[in-house]
Amino acid sequence: MRFAVTVQAGRLLKSRPLRARDVQIYLVCEHLTEGLIYLMVVFSPWAFGTSQPWSIWVMNGAGYLLGGMLAVKLAIRSVKSYRPPRWDERQKAEESRKQQAEGRNQRSEGRHRKLLTPSRLTATLALLTVAILGYCLISALNARATYDPDTHRFTYFDTYIRWLPHSLDSRRTWLAFWSYLGLALSFWAVRDWLLGKSAAEQRAERHSNSWRGPAQVVFFPARLRRLFWLLAINGGLLGLEGIVQRLEGSGRLLFLVRPQIHKTADTQFGPYAYYANASQYFNLLWPGCLGFWWMLQRSHGYEHKRHLFVLLCCAIMAACPIISTSRGGAIITVGMLVVATLFLAATHFLFAGHRQEGRRARIMTLSVVALFFASALALGFSLGWKALKPRMASLRAGLQQREEMYDASRPMAVEYPVFGIGPGAWEDVSDLYRPSTATSWPAQLHNDWLETRITFGWVGSALIAMALGTVVLRWFARGGMQGGRRFALLLWLALGGCLVHARFDFPFQMHSIVFLFLILCAILFNLSRRPYLKY
Repeated sequence: MRFAVTVQAGRLLKSRPLRARDVQIYLVCEHLTEGLIYLMVVFSPWAFGTSQPWSIWVMNGAGYLLGGMLAVKLAIRSVKSYRPPRWDERQKAEESRKQQAEGRNQRSEGRHRKLLTPSRLTATLALLTVAILGYCLISALNARATYDPDTHRFTYFDTYIRWLPHSLDSRRTWLAFWSYLGLALSFWAVRDWLLGKSAAEQRAERHSNSWRGPAQVVFFPARLRRLFWLLAINGGLLGLEGIVQRLEGSGRLLFLVRPQIHKTADTQFGPYAYYANASQYFNLLWPGCLGFWWMLQRSHGYEHKRHLFVLLCCAIMAACPIISTSRGGAIITVGMLVVATLFLAATHFLFAGHRQEGRRARIMTLSVVALFFASALALGFSLGWKALKPRMASLRAGLQQREEMYDASRPMAVEYPVFGIGPGAWEDVSDLYRPSTATSWPAQLHNDWLETRITFGWVGSALIAMALGTVVLRWFARGGMQGGRRFALLLWLALGGCLVHARFDFPFQMHSIVFLFLILCAILFNLSRRPYLKY
């Protein structure tokens, strides 16, 4: 009897009618989500890289708000059966139609392809997100010890469960959990918002359907286009401020604050107290903006000269890692510039869409790409090589010093191989493995690969690796937004460059860099090389 009542209540809940007020609430959440995303994009680097507790909690609070509005939108779509115009609206219908049309003889042949469906990849990534957050939460609740910064002592607990994830510093792990929660909610909110269609796109679709004509070709959805315009302009202004601040030489971040460490101008860049973090942010941003310019140029040609402003911002951002005198940033920047330029030049002749262009248009496009490459290198080396040259001479010594620090930290990975010491627990726990008090011992290991393995263990590291792999695989599944091969590959280049940075530094310990990394992942998770429709 009780089961029957529960089923009946569930049916009534699902059959609740859609009202005009529900649609208005949904649209308000969409607009607020867009505005909040823009504010977070601008705030995160300018707030001194979001490296202080106050700025981290501001970003966390904004992430929680994004998650709340996403929950409201999902509730309206599921409970009220509201179907707003979205780029993935035909996804489920297409998948179900194909499953019904396929015969028994074809199932065995395409079984490996069916695994890469958008719905399955989305469900997999959602489960991995919950698993990573749950891993951090269990580590904090099932703590083995906690650190008191006032007394500089560890308090150990005998009640923890050994076969569950546990942390050696519950205080730091709790902080990590709340930050990861805000970042995870931000990722899913950005991903969901990008899939919505703008009012102009909805009108164009209605017009196309009413006349039964071909759909209008749109190389870049409006929301994605607006987001990249903001990223490009904000990155260009950030780079200009960093260049002017370096030339001014006061040692004050944003000409306002002198940090407690890295007090001289040659160790800072822009709002970042550590010049290497600034180079990592720019190297993560400019390849995607370059792909954005390429898509604008492909869809509009050179009729709209304002598209060249995006390329100018890309050149400024690509020059900043060299001007910052970061050795790793300069090397990775030059490598990425060479790869990106050769890739764009080569594909310009290989792909059929470009072979149909006129000779004059192809020469002009290649000339602009070559000018971007030359301008970025010329600006970077003219303003940064004088200070960078002596630092490059000591590159081997710097790497040797860091390898010694890595060797001193590897026993932690050996002693805690499965669950690690706890997410975020490196700074306090690592003091126990410090060779001597006279040895320089930073708050970060300067090797995020090794630090992640030490803090998360093999279990947590595997979850993170699988989540990143799921994002990369999404482009091979059919359905979603058409982004273009070059755009997707340049985004992969940006993520790959950040991962190379992480081998010798700590980009993933900076909230602003992780936030930008997740935004690019959210964009990639919506793109496909084979959309259902050529938008």
